[in-house]
Amino acid sequence: MQDTITKYPLEPLRPVLELLADGEMHSGESLGEALGVSRAAVWKQIQKLEQYGLQLESIKGRGYRIPGGLDLLCAKKINSTLDDKAEALLRELILFDEVDSTNAQLLSLMEEGSGHAIAILSERQSAGRGRRGRRWISPYASGISLSVGWEFNGGVQCLEGLSLAVGVAIARALNRFSVPDIRLKWPNDVWCRGRKLAGVLLELKGDLTDRCAVVIGIGLNSGLRDSCASGIDQPWADLQQVKPGIPRNQLAAALLTELLPVLDSYTELGFGAYRDVWMQLDQFAGREVTLQAGNQTWKGVAAGVSRGGALILNMDGELRHFHGGEISLRGQL
Repeated sequence: MQDTITKYPLEPLRPVLELLADGEMHSGESLGEALGVSRAAVWKQIQKLEQYGLQLESIKGRGYRIPGGLDLLCAKKINSTLDDKAEALLRELILFDEVDSTNAQLLSLMEEGSGHAIAILSERQSAGRGRRGRRWISPYASGISLSVGWEFNGGVQCLEGLSLAVGVAIARALNRFSVPDIRLKWPNDVWCRGRKLAGVLLELKGDLTDRCAVVIGIGLNSGLRDSCASGIDQPWADLQQVKPGIPRNQLAAALLTELLPVLDSYTELGFGAYRDVWMQLDQFAGREVTLQAGNQTWKGVAAGVSRGGALILNMDGELRHFHGGEISLRGQL
């Protein structure tokens, strides 16, 4: 890896944020002494932190704290946990305090021709996106908002099934921490105990018949507060509720360690190298499901996926293949 860039719009607030990240109570006087500022200046910084959706508690006569603390992203910790292969493949790691969307940032770099092998992580997204235009909820210092840019030769046809292979990489990263009950839902979701834990969003740029650029976006719920999740329109899971105590920096490093080799060899190996693992983790294998695309609906029994990543649906004995796009898969009640 060549470079690490940290971009913090909250840079002036970073010192007080790091002091409060331990979750303990800190008096205004002690914070002022540590920061070399007045108690009034501390109060102003606290007010600014609240604008970022942080849950701050103020108790008169005692001070301030962030209940539960914060597990802040740190480039040094991420880099130290990457394995050698991932470190060699990753050209640049960029950390943000806040962006509109990590995918949007990388797409801009791709348009400039400089996004290959770059990973972007952000503490918060103001306009995070999921599949089919849905908003992805990502409060400050909560979960993982990760995008990776990669260029491929051979056109878009070489990328069949890539979102499914990314799902396998996420599952393998979670397995490093012995997270139980991980399943995959065609074509873009990672589930845990029957609920959505993570999602994948692929966006393409460039010549779709020759050299094309792909931005792989991963959003994973971890430490998501109920008060921030009211806008989620489907059952969701949270990593800290299923397997508490997994550090975000180690999780980010594990995701990059598993994902980067998949991207590096995908043109050669294709989805066929990951199909068996995906089938073993298929959330809806053998179940009756409904597919919907616009006003069209199909019902049948999920029968796995093809070597190209298409969903196979058994419809009264006829096996039909469905590819991604704007198709929604739901289990029948």
